[in-house]
Amino acid sequence: MSTGFHWNELYAWHDTGTGSGFLSTGGLVEPEAHGESPATKRRLRNLLDVTGLLDRTVAVPGRAATEEELQRVHTAEYVERVKRESAEGGGDGGELAPFGPGGYEICALSAGGVIATIDAVWSGELDNAYSLNRPPGHHAERDEGRGFCVFANIAIAVEHLRAVHGLERIAIVDWDVHHGNGTEHAFYDDPGVLTISLHQAGLYPAESGLVEHTGEGAGEGFAVNVPLPPGSGNGAYEAALERVVVPAIESFQPQIIIVASGLDASMMDPLAMMMVTSEGYRRLTDIMVELADRVCDGKLVAIHEGGYSSSYVPFCGAAVIEGLLRIETEVEDPYIEAFRGMQYMDLQPHQEEVIEAAATRLRSGAGRA
Repeated sequence: MSTGFHWNELYAWHDTGTGSGFLSTGGLVEPEAHGESPATKRRLRNLLDVTGLLDRTVAVPGRAATEEELQRVHTAEYVERVKRESAEGGGDGGELAPFGPGGYEICALSAGGVIATIDAVWSGELDNAYSLNRPPGHHAERDEGRGFCVFANIAIAVEHLRAVHGLERIAIVDWDVHHGNGTEHAFYDDPGVLTISLHQAGLYPAESGLVEHTGEGAGEGFAVNVPLPPGSGNGAYEAALERVVVPAIESFQPQIIIVASGLDASMMDPLAMMMVTSEGYRRLTDIMVELADRVCDGKLVAIHEGGYSSSYVPFCGAAVIEGLLRIETEVEDPYIEAFRGMQYMDLQPHQEEVIEAAATRLRSGAGRA
C-alpha cells in the first residue's frame, strides 16, 4: 500500500492575527495566539517526522488553485475581494475567517494542495493520502468565508474531479467537531455528492446540521447529519460510522471517498466538548479504509480541517496516518492511559437516540443510490 502525505510550510505562514482580533475594540481580551494557529499542524507534521512515519509516506507536491477552479464554488466577486484585501494588507473572508497580507495566495495554495492530493489518489499514483493543509475549508460558503475557512477546499476539489475527470458519485464524510455547513451547502440540491457530517450538536454554526437537514430538490436524501451530544466519545463516534456512515456509503456506491479530517472532537480540544482519543481516531480510520476497499477500490483521501489542541492533535493525527498505512501503532500516546480510565467513553443512551434518529432518516431514503 502507498499512502501520500501533503504539507507546505507556507500553510504555517497563514496569518490569522491574535485571539482578540474578532472584537472590534479588543475589549478585555488580552491578545494571544489565535485559536487557528500553525502550532497543531506543525507539531503533527514534526511528530510524523521524528517517529519515522513520515518516511513511510509518499510526498505529494501541491500547487495553487486557479481562479477558474475557485470560481467553480465561489462567486467571482468573493474571490476578487479576498485577492484585493490580501494585496492591501489582509482582511476577513466573512465571519471569523481572517487572513493577512498574501493570504489569498496561501488560501489558493491550500485549495490547490487538496486538489493535487485527491488527483494523486484518483489517478492511481497512490492508494490513499492525507493532506495537512491550512487554512481549513469546510465552513466557507459560496460568497463568504466562515469559521477560519476562506475557500471551500474540499468542495473545490470535488468540482475539479467532476469537471476534469468526469466523476459522477463522490462521498464526503466530515468528522470535524463542527458542522460542515459550507461543504453541505455547495451540494445541497445535488444527487451526485453525498455529504455526511458528524458533529457536536449546536456548536458551530448554531442551528446548523440538524438530523432533518437532508438536502432539497434533486439532492433530497443526499445530505446526512449526525449532531452528537456534547461529551460523546469513542463509542458514539464508532456507532455513528457503523450505523449511519457505512450503510449510506454502501447504498450510494461512490467512486471515491473524501474524509474531512477535523481532529477537534478529541480530548483536550479548547473549542469543543467531545472525548475522542487517538485510539478512537484509529478505529474510525480503520472503518473508513475497510469501507473504501469494499466500495471504491480503496480510493480514500483525508483532508485536514480543524483541531486546536497543540498537545493532542499530533497523536490523533498520527493514529489516522497509521490507519491509512495499515500498520500497528508505533507512536506512543502519552495521554492514553489516563483517558482509558475515564467514564462515559462508551456509547450512552442519549447519544444512541441521536444516532438512531439519523439511521431512521437514512433508511427512509437518505443517501439513496
